[in-house]
Amino acid sequence: MTAAVIAVVAVFFLAMGVYGLVAPTALIRPFRIVADSAEARTEIRAVYGGYGVAVAGLLMVAAADAGGIRRSVVTAVAVSLWGMAFGRLVARAVERLPAFYPSWLYFWVEIVGGGALLAAGGW
Repeated sequence: MTAAVIAVVAVFFLAMGVYGLVAPTALIRPFRIVADSAEARTEIRAVYGGYGVAVAGLLMVAAADAGGIRRSVVTAVAVSLWGMAFGRLVARAVERLPAFYPSWLYFWVEIVGGGALLAAGGW
């Protein structure tokens, strides 16, 4: 079950990463960000695309527990997910975000994903 939980989070990152690489403007559309330059689309591809694919690969290595790195990898990814969720809480405090989607939805995805990873990592 542990490897399966890690793999589910890896698939989420992989899907986000591939989508970010292939369709950067579509990925950010729910956030009402306009990527109208090559520089902006490059940044989206790097941060959402490349990073997402890299994290997915790292999580798949952790799911296989190759080299005994599972706990370290899932802890690092869980903390990064919780860092993103914290950023959303700060935004809620300083911005007017009336809708559940996308802010609260992704907040809960990040909180639950981080918790699931820590549980899967043996914490």
